[in-house]
Amino acid sequence: MISNFSGEFDFLSNFHPARVAFGGIVFPTVEHAFQAAKSNNREDWIAIAALRTAGQAKRAGRKVQLREDWEQIKIDIMTELVLQKFSDQDLRQQLLATGDQELAEGNTWNDRFWGVCKGKGENHLGKILMFVRKRLRDG
Repeated sequence: MISNFSGEFDFLSNFHPARVAFGGIVFPTVEHAFQAAKSNNREDWIAIAALRTAGQAKRAGRKVQLREDWEQIKIDIMTELVLQKFSDQDLRQQLLATGDQELAEGNTWNDRFWGVCKGKGENHLGKILMFVRKRLRDG
């Protein structure tokens, strides 16, 4: 089981550099694009895309006006962005090299929706990563 997306497994993190597109804008990380996608405002998207770090993007995403359908679409948005990320040949090979290991975004910031904290959580990011890995492996 891989339970921490840092060190040798930091490529699994949404903070890892990987160019992805959303709304016709290229973002430097999945985190940037995901945070921008929370808003329907293109100006928010452009501003978030320009931020230097994924941490800054995450903080900016907390301040945008949430789109009304966000709770219904956020998993689909994340899945699409992660699929894009792993279309990169090097990242694809790294993901495939994890074999059949369970992937869980263990964290200390109490994110029990996308990850697992203190042994509890829905681990949606880990599930998406395993779905993408299977899809890449199965062609």
